[in-house]
Amino acid sequence: MFGKGASSSKSMEIIGYEKKFSVLIVDDDPIIRKIHSALLSKFTKEIQEVKNGKEAVDLYRSGASFDIIFIDKEMPIMNGLEATKELRAMGVNSTIVGVTSCDLSSERNDFIAAGQNQCYEKPLTIEKIKSLLSELNKNN
Repeated sequence: MFGKGASSSKSMEIIGYEKKFSVLIVDDDPIIRKIHSALLSKFTKEIQEVKNGKEAVDLYRSGASFDIIFIDKEMPIMNGLEATKELRAMGVNSTIVGVTSCDLSSERNDFIAAGQNQCYEKPLTIEKIKSLLSELNKNN
């Protein structure tokens, strides 16, 4: 649907949110991708998953676009910080949310300096997702 490098996609409509967001999940851990995809499927119109930052950058280079990118920090080939910097340099203005298993306080500055909008600790929860989507709905 969006080009090479994608491992899965699905569409789903959500009731209760004004805008139905498209989401890219970028994480090398297949279990985390599955958990985050399952949680996000309740709130989004479209979810795509990739395994590293290079795949995310390649998707955008092929013309893909998402409202929100949830991206891990530590991944092989291209980590989340490098991918974020590259996406921002390409002019991507999607909301980019860092998701990390490390201590959040020590990671937040790195994520924000790279150009990410927000940072959450793994795994995502329904509460974190609802809070983020509510804020995005207010801003759109």
